[in-house]
Amino acid sequence: MKRYAEMAQGELEAERQAVRGRYEELKGRKLSLNMARGKPGKAQLDMVSGIFDVLRSDSDFIVDGMDVRNYGGLEGLPSARKLFAELLGVLPSQVLVGGNASLQLMYDAVSKAFTHGLLRSERPWSREPEVKWLCPAPGYDRHFRISETFGMTMITIPMTPAGPDMDAVEREVRDPAVRGMWCVPKYSNPDGIVYSDETVRRIAALKPAAPDFLLMWDNAYCVHEFEGDYVPFPDILSLCAEAGRPDMVLEFASTSKITLPGAGVAAAAMSEANLKYFSKLLDVQVISFDKVNQLRHVRFLKDKAGVLALMKRHAEILRPKFHAVLEALEREIAPLGIADWQHPKGGYFVSVNCMPGTAGETLRLCREAGVTMTAAGATFPYGRDPQDSNVRIAPSLPPVDELKQAIDVFCTCLRLAALERLAAIPAR
Repeated sequence: MKRYAEMAQGELEAERQAVRGRYEELKGRKLSLNMARGKPGKAQLDMVSGIFDVLRSDSDFIVDGMDVRNYGGLEGLPSARKLFAELLGVLPSQVLVGGNASLQLMYDAVSKAFTHGLLRSERPWSREPEVKWLCPAPGYDRHFRISETFGMTMITIPMTPAGPDMDAVEREVRDPAVRGMWCVPKYSNPDGIVYSDETVRRIAALKPAAPDFLLMWDNAYCVHEFEGDYVPFPDILSLCAEAGRPDMVLEFASTSKITLPGAGVAAAAMSEANLKYFSKLLDVQVISFDKVNQLRHVRFLKDKAGVLALMKRHAEILRPKFHAVLEALEREIAPLGIADWQHPKGGYFVSVNCMPGTAGETLRLCREAGVTMTAAGATFPYGRDPQDSNVRIAPSLPPVDELKQAIDVFCTCLRLAALERLAAIPAR
């Protein structure tokens, strides 16, 4: 295949007609395929359904000196705190174990900053003239929606192969109105980038003008390799403490893509001072989280070794799906020079950067052909991608045969959108 940029006008028109014909053929199949969100597939859910059988008798519910079916234990079951501490490389005394969703814990932390302020706040954020927030992008749309819900001014920080552009971050935190930053440090959503050790050290060493600047360290994919062995990661809590700002970071994780997204367990790790502060606020809000589910997970997963063994089994299911996507992109798109993409080793997404001005049209064409994907712009603050180029592909949910059909549609739509865009550009 010839690169589109090297084709003469006549060649481009012939190619456009051919690809348009292929697209109409795909539309005629009346597909209904979904690659919008990073949901585990049925085979992954079936693989962990044994979690419902680990508690069988009344005596199974007595652990850590308590009956988990009753009230109490606001900060989480001690054995669950120990499990998450082992996964994150922190101390059990730094861990709060909550309900099924880490996003809920994140939202709640931001909400409390606005209603009560944080441990180092001079006043609640709701009384600040403006709250600004750093948003590495492409990034996680639900992070940005939290910031937008609270009326924050979001500042886009470009992502690099080593993580957020730290020169930009260090420049922005000089502004006292900048109160925090979203981070997905391992297999970032959607690029699949692992922050370099240098980037993590620079983040921990930040000296923001705001005394209550908050790192929201969403370690959602901390054990989620699908290619190769487990990759250890730095303990951001210890690094922040060493830098003299132990209360600057809240770290989050969950079992959503380890066991069951709708019935997993989430945790937040933080300084012991922060934990005491947030526990006091939580005590008004809840009596305890679901300790029965916490115990179910402890019994099923056992320890870090048990989790990593389970993640190897997840990888066996996920790897062929990611390979199907990447192989199709290499075969159908790479020779044309109309997009580039990351080659992740873990996480749940493939991030594709299309020719500027074509992402929205590509996804519109996909929808018309029966393939649903994450909306264009979703990976940027306010849903606005300045280049209209980034597309997030979530290969995990469909079976491989359906995924191959969906990526065939995507590649065809991307080609057609690029050809239409080139046809609209006046010849020089």
